[in-house]
Amino acid sequence: MAEHDAAANAVAAQGPRKEIYTYKAPWSVFAMGWSRRQHAASPFRLAIGSYVEQYSNVVSIIHKNPNSDDPSTSLYKAAEFDHPYPCTKLGWSPDLAPGAPDLLATTGDYLRLWSVSRETDASGRSEVKKEAVLNNNKTSEYCAPLTSFDWNEADPTVLGTCSIDTTCTIWDVTTQSPKTQLIAHDREVFDLAFSRGKDVFASVGADGSVRMFDLRSLEHSTIIYESPGLDPLLRIEWNKQDPNYLATFCLESKKTVILDVRVPSIAVAELGGHFACVNSVAWAPHSSCHICTAADDSQALIWDLSTMQKRPVEEPILAYNANGAINNLQWSTSQPDWISIGYDDKLQILRV
Repeated sequence: MAEHDAAANAVAAQGPRKEIYTYKAPWSVFAMGWSRRQHAASPFRLAIGSYVEQYSNVVSIIHKNPNSDDPSTSLYKAAEFDHPYPCTKLGWSPDLAPGAPDLLATTGDYLRLWSVSRETDASGRSEVKKEAVLNNNKTSEYCAPLTSFDWNEADPTVLGTCSIDTTCTIWDVTTQSPKTQLIAHDREVFDLAFSRGKDVFASVGADGSVRMFDLRSLEHSTIIYESPGLDPLLRIEWNKQDPNYLATFCLESKKTVILDVRVPSIAVAELGGHFACVNSVAWAPHSSCHICTAADDSQALIWDLSTMQKRPVEEPILAYNANGAINNLQWSTSQPDWISIGYDDKLQILRV
């Protein structure tokens, strides 16, 4: 409780209640993702991946007990399954059609698809079934490690992965087969993200470039930004409410760069505020001008970008101090008042 009270006092939260719930794992928390579905059995449903430097790792499905508001015990493990190596990313399918399975994708050595039951048993547990292990290397049973992926929200049958072998692969989830593979960068590709539509995606990598692709014309790509000194770019996040804007950041950088695809080559905003390297960024799923950044300085900062065309954005509108370096954050799509962060062996969900 002392940890929770200290954290609660550090939140400049809006509204009368400062709600923070904590789940303590037996390992370092790295990958995480919110289910996009509303679940009657639990108001919150997240997956978190372990970071253990060995072959044997796990993914846990975390629920909140709807009958408890205890900040330190309300979150519980509803399911867990083994995963080879740590997940580089995990994410739930955006398919919300009635009867569609609640699919969870993970990347690491391969792309894997898992089906998580939407119902829970009497003890609040869910069942998980492995659906597929996907490998696009036709000449070997091995493949280069996958660094990240993104679901296509406009067409949930499509998912894109990226790899240290410089390629991006677009997968058909229904047939569990690759639609296309392309050499996307000159060096390792670290992340990719789809725009709001079904055809356009962007990627970043060790060559320091942000590149845009169109699935209708893959023989061409557009470099819309290169980092100063061509420093590696680690993550790319597309603003789904206003697809003109992207966010990215460099390796060991304290700043988050905001890009406008209509104005290539230059950053339209640079968000400071952190005293150590940025590790994660997430756009608000319900707002075109709000974004959250998190860093090794233990801070998660929410920014209002509505004035960035007129003047520099210098101060966040909300700050949260965790008790350790934050290595990941996710903003819930189904419940946009909530953000999750991961640091050390903790998962926290915060009302913003």
